[in-house]
Amino acid sequence: MSSKQLVADFLSQRKLALVGVSRNRGKFGNAVLKELSTKGYQVYPVHPQAATIDGHTCWSSILNLPEGVGGVIIVVPPLETEKIVRDVAKAGIKRVWMQQGAESAAAIRFCEENGVQVVHRECILMFAEPTASYHKVHRWIWRMLGKLPR
Repeated sequence: MSSKQLVADFLSQRKLALVGVSRNRGKFGNAVLKELSTKGYQVYPVHPQAATIDGHTCWSSILNLPEGVGGVIIVVPPLETEKIVRDVAKAGIKRVWMQQGAESAAAIRFCEENGVQVVHRECILMFAEPTASYHKVHRWIWRMLGKLPR
């Protein structure tokens, strides 16, 4: 599957888990939670201690998520990502989006070797429609530079 197809397939899932949401509203994971929720996605924040964040019920682990979650967005440091993808595979979830800065070669390799489709080196907010104006500009620049998924 091409990178463009992986992005489209991931975004076609309407129920997504998000690992990396924080109690701090200024963090990027919280921006992802807010943006995807307003775009009609059902987002399941995963946080090991918080019961709720910004009115969203949190799940303590990927292994505790309800059935039907189609993908997991990861917004944590790479060493944590390597642990998370193992839980993704155990949970039977077949799609992962490693936000820029969350990916590691070991985590990507694990996904590829275990039948988990992986999007990496991309910002989910550049692709989830409708796209905010500043992300449209960013996507246009990447298109001009030939950096968009093919």
